[in-house]
Amino acid sequence: MIAALTLLLACQLAGEALARLFALPIPGPVIGLALLFLGLRLREQWRPDATPIDELPLGAVCGVLLAHLSLLFVPAGAGIVRHAGALVAHGPGLIAALVISTALTLVVTAFVFVRVAALVDSAPEN
Repeated sequence: MIAALTLLLACQLAGEALARLFALPIPGPVIGLALLFLGLRLREQWRPDATPIDELPLGAVCGVLLAHLSLLFVPAGAGIVRHAGALVAHGPGLIAALVISTALTLVVTAFVFVRVAALVDSAPEN
């Protein structure tokens, strides 16, 4: 368990270091997650007969973290309450940005789906 937690924190630390070293606009934990994903994919390619992740301590630790993921939203909620004044001042712009970006995401997703379906010669049924 300790080794699995150390691996998760090491990936996060590496992501933070890369984000700060190269002044990347991506948060360090996101880069760390990508590094962990890349490491797990490489492990799967180099050792196809290895023990599945679910049966390793890393799988158990990740399962516990995912089971209690809602607790990790408490600090975000506290931050929203703390900055409620800014949220009220910029609320209409934020709502517009959320609605437009969601609609745009749906349109782009549908467009990509149709294009990929056409590429694999399985057009959607009408």
